[in-house]
Amino acid sequence: MNKSDLITHVARETGLSKAASERAISSVFEGITSTLSRGNDARFIGFGTFSVTARKARMGRNPRTGAQIRIPASNQARFRAGKELKEAVN
Repeated sequence: MNKSDLITHVARETGLSKAASERAISSVFEGITSTLSRGNDARFIGFGTFSVTARKARMGRNPRTGAQIRIPASNQARFRAGKELKEAVN
């Protein structure tokens, strides 16, 4: 499922127009993104938790040349599925 599939699904299930569904979906994504950019978690009981973890700087290798390169530290978005989502998938 991609974003347009999700918009179509939400429009069909709620009776909203596709334009209204797109605004709602975009608003949810923007809310999660802004929460994570501030370093906070976005928790949705039963669905899962979006969080930010810090990755340390490390040494890696250029696969083409084999030369060592320095990979800088960065933040990584993570998702951990909730109990109900895990049960629904299994």
